[in-house]
Amino acid sequence: MRIHDQAASTSSDGEGSPADHDIRAWMAPNGLVPDLELPDVDGHSRKLSDLVGGDPTLLHFYRGFFCPKERQYFRLLTALQDEAEVAYTRFVSVSVDSPEVSAAFRAGLNARWTFLCDPDRRYLDELGLRETTDTVHDPYLPVCIVLRPDLSVHAAYQGYWFWGRPTAEELRQDFRAVTRAVRPDWDAPR
Repeated sequence: MRIHDQAASTSSDGEGSPADHDIRAWMAPNGLVPDLELPDVDGHSRKLSDLVGGDPTLLHFYRGFFCPKERQYFRLLTALQDEAEVAYTRFVSVSVDSPEVSAAFRAGLNARWTFLCDPDRRYLDELGLRETTDTVHDPYLPVCIVLRPDLSVHAAYQGYWFWGRPTAEELRQDFRAVTRAVRPDWDAPR
């Protein structure tokens, strides 16, 4: 479920799950995602703005390799990666796993996109994405954000529960909307 849809579904008496109340302002539609700088699986420092370039991008925060929900969701993303590549769309995944662990996980998935590593948990609290229920791994809250090239948010999905994550079709629709908005040649030249 999109995060802004969750806010609308919270009852007027303020009741609802903790996730309903945990809306981060920067993740609202048109919010601006900070230009994160983290190491990739090879240990090279990478800035989010450089990775996004001029393309629609999925910014995917995930718990870590250890989570079966994450492994299942990555199967969906790897199935979508061929379409994303030919459509000039990018994926960036971020976790608290070390570069070595992320590299092995990425290789095992046959994923070709960039994985960023935050083992020092530099951005967990700054972004408000600390998953407080897992005190063993202290991971990121699973969140998927569809970004425009300027790092503004088109859509955000909170995936604490698996069904809160976007489906492949929801991602296709979001990528289509962003691509249509940012590509001046969306309508073929005459």
